[in-house]
Amino acid sequence: ASACRDDTLWLRGDWGTARFNVAVADDAGERAQGLMNVEKMPAAAGMLFVYDRERPVSFWMKNTLIPLDMIFADAEGRVVAIHENAIPHDETPIPSGAPSQYVLEINGGLASTLGIEVGSEMKHPAIEAAAWPCG
Repeated sequence: ASACRDDTLWLRGDWGTARFNVAVADDAGERAQGLMNVEKMPAAAGMLFVYDRERPVSFWMKNTLIPLDMIFADAEGRVVAIHENAIPHDETPIPSGAPSQYVLEINGGLASTLGIEVGSEMKHPAIEAAAWPCG
């Protein structure tokens, strides 16, 4: 079942459903650290970045050792943009391109492999006004 837990994020869309074991970065220090210096990450793992409100956000890959897909979602947990295969150590800003409140980072290439696309929906307890609510 797709129960809501802090360590689990669900994604769904026309492509199907996926579950990720996530660490949550919901304060400035945790968001700044992100996945820096992580040498490998299990396929079904990721990090969910949570902001206090919807806004344009930007990431970079400084001190990040593995390629990542960044899945940007609005206040309702709807995917508004996907940046695939961010390059390790690259300091070029990666903007959300649309106001985002949640960003899921997963292993590079996985979004394409699973078929995750704009319009997909996230389910997690941190998403208070979720299009796909908990419970």
